[in-house]
Amino acid sequence: MAEMGSKGVTAGKIASNVQKKLTRAQEKVLQKLGKADETKDEQFEQCVQNFNKQLTEGTRLQKDLRTYLASVKAMHEASKKLNECLQEVYEPDWPGRDEANKIAENNDLLWLDYHQKLVDQALLTMDTYLGQFPDIKSRIAKRGRKLVDYDSARHHYESLQTAKKKDEAKIAKAEEELIKAQKVFEEMNVDLQEELPSLWNSRVGFYVNTFQSIAGLEENFHKEMSKLNESLNDVLVSLEKQHGSNTFTVKAQPRKKTKLLSRLLRKKNSDNAPAKGNKSPSPPPDGSPAATPEIRVNHEPEPPSSATAGASLPKSPSQSSLPAVVVETFSATVNGTVEGGSGAGRLDLPPGFMFKVQAQHDYVATDTDELQLKAGDVVLVIPFQNPEEQDEGWLMGVKESDWNQHKELEKCRGVFPENFTERVQ
Repeated sequence: MAEMGSKGVTAGKIASNVQKKLTRAQEKVLQKLGKADETKDEQFEQCVQNFNKQLTEGTRLQKDLRTYLASVKAMHEASKKLNECLQEVYEPDWPGRDEANKIAENNDLLWLDYHQKLVDQALLTMDTYLGQFPDIKSRIAKRGRKLVDYDSARHHYESLQTAKKKDEAKIAKAEEELIKAQKVFEEMNVDLQEELPSLWNSRVGFYVNTFQSIAGLEENFHKEMSKLNESLNDVLVSLEKQHGSNTFTVKAQPRKKTKLLSRLLRKKNSDNAPAKGNKSPSPPPDGSPAATPEIRVNHEPEPPSSATAGASLPKSPSQSSLPAVVVETFSATVNGTVEGGSGAGRLDLPPGFMFKVQAQHDYVATDTDELQLKAGDVVLVIPFQNPEEQDEGWLMGVKESDWNQHKELEKCRGVFPENFTERVQ
């Protein structure tokens, strides 16, 4: 009998729940059709919007924090592998082997400690913060259902009161149901009206605490890691001093043989040409553009004359394919250059000058058309006469010291590896 009674109660609850769902669905349809009014609370709706935004932001932060932790773990593994490689290549008779191994161990422990503290002080706090949202979200949904029940009970009571034939017993029962529905709704509503604004305001303190923890942990981690790196650098400097004669040298990018051969052939033909030599070329016939007098700019400016205002500079024998540079004005001079002019119009720089580089390493020329460089040499970069001859990773230029002394590209220019230099201007 007890079992049957239990089944009967269960069946009764199911039937009651089904009836409630049907009543709510009917009430919502009437409200959407405008046949029944709906209780509105704009302040609460704003609280719900804030809640959903806060949940979205928190969920994203949790996801990004997990990604950050995964990256820290990946970096730990990569660092560990790198140190293992160093331990393997570090030969037993080299100085500082024990110190290098100890540094690797401390490096591994530092990564582990950093990851664990991020989990404890950031991720777990994040999980606790988000853990309160599911319950509140469920209560918001339940409040919505109880509001529909309240509106439905109110409408039912009002319809009985306005009916032509009144049934006092039904009216009394409907009123009782209305009071009950209103009480249940208001209890949930009051609690949420207090909790939601408080939860919304708590986000500021949570964000501050979370990001302060991450920033502080990362700062300490990098400080400790910096100390380890300094120690490792000291060990490697000691190794370098003992084996200083076996230092690694930077190598230039290989030049293509086809272009090198073409350049050598061009150079050979040029050497055999009658106009080639150290002497200046014969002056061209009168009336040609190159026959005009050479313009020199002194450090003390002089007023321009009508004869020189439109004069063109003579062509260099090595730049016969380039157009003559026309100097528009000599209203002012700065450091012996035409103020406001491009590199091609500056008289202290070679024609076609593009930019300066400084050698960071010594480079020993391996061919006659290459520049010999010492660390610190400044090179004035100019374009190739034939762009097709330029190999990848190589530039054409003239050392600044050679240009200042000779002012002749044919004598001074040459190619050099770009990766041995650094642009300075």
